Amino acid sequence: MIISAIISEYNPLHNGHKYQIEKTKELTNCSGLICIMSGNFVQRGEPALIDKWNRTLMALKSGVDLVLELPSLYSLSSAEYFANAAVSILNSLSIVNYLSFGSELGEVKTLNKIASVLFDEPIEFKANIKKYIKAGYDFPTARALTVQNYFSEDPKTNYNEILNNPNNILGIEYCKALIKCKSTIEPFTIRRVGGSYNSLALSDTFSSASAIRHNLMNNDDLNSLLSHLPEGSSNTMKELKQSNYNFIFSKDMFSYIKYKLITDSSKDILNILDCNNDLLNRMMNFIGNSSSLDDFIKKVKTKGYTYTRISRILAQYFIGFEKYSLDSVTKLPIEYIRVLGLNSIGAEILKRIKNTSSIRIYTKLPKYITDPLLDMDVLSTNAYSILNDKISYKQDYIKSPIII
Repeated sequence: MIISAIISEYNPLHNGHKYQIEKTKELTNCSGLICIMSGNFVQRGEPALIDKWNRTLMALKSGVDLVLELPSLYSLSSAEYFANAAVSILNSLSIVNYLSFGSELGEVKTLNKIASVLFDEPIEFKANIKKYIKAGYDFPTARALTVQNYFSEDPKTNYNEILNNPNNILGIEYCKALIKCKSTIEPFTIRRVGGSYNSLALSDTFSSASAIRHNLMNNDDLNSLLSHLPEGSSNTMKELKQSNYNFIFSKDMFSYIKYKLITDSSKDILNILDCNNDLLNRMMNFIGNSSSLDDFIKKVKTKGYTYTRISRILAQYFIGFEKYSLDSVTKLPIEYIRVLGLNSIGAEILKRIKNTSSIRIYTKLPKYITDPLLDMDVLSTNAYSILNDKISYKQDYIKSPIII
């Protein structure tokens, strides 16, 4: 039984995602497809448009067989931490043959080549990154320029351009994570088609999730977006709309974040990884005269503090991650998988996992949770329930996996 895997957010699952699912099945000749999916918060530092159970339903209706949740701490982390966690889970299952991901390049050999250098970090490579940062470049640009120089014997390949495309970057992090854990899983990439990852314009071919969310937030016209979604997603979203389901956006967190910041006399936000006193001072300078979360982040950000970094810090703060010893938690192995949904093939895959892996499998959460990562997932859903009135407090304990 050949098993392939996809790491995704499906926020929401659109035609491009459906294309990737179909191409993965066709080109890897797999008989089962696993998806590691972000829960109720996603990597941009935002609440998911739709809760994790309804997004799981979309995935199952679109060809995925088994959906597992990526712990919330990592779904709200940088590309490196996000990739390391997801790949670690897949590797621990001991049954996955291929990891499929989309990329602008569409060719895995070069991405793997870059990943190997970034993993090894030769002395001269590290020195050049420091040189570019000292010259005033931000880290991503410094790294891209260093990679271009490192492979100067290959002038035909524009490594700088490769490292300026978000899906390429994430693909490289997946390859690097596979190298790190000495995995036998084979990376496999499909060229991304249609609108770019960050494009807010709807495309005639495949529109990005960003464009779909942007248009839904500004126009609130779901019908105009249905053609950009596969049947499983469009039907689910129509049913949600008919039931008065509120689609969730990052702006919905602003009043709660503002309240926490202005009443946080202990400066607990400094417990969030990536936050520091200088950044906190900038936040406090602008929180009182910002009209929205987007306005606030744009005022706070600098070349050193990117929009996405600030967004992730604030989303973690909104949830309450500052109450945990995050530096210690990130050093812990991920010792469980949380099943969000499955079909009959997914049930067979789950049986195989039970036979080949010692990882704990949760289809129902225990009454008492001792694993901080799992506890943070529950906290994330509780925080999400503040924004989404269709999600109840402690729903993680109540909700069973989606089965179709």
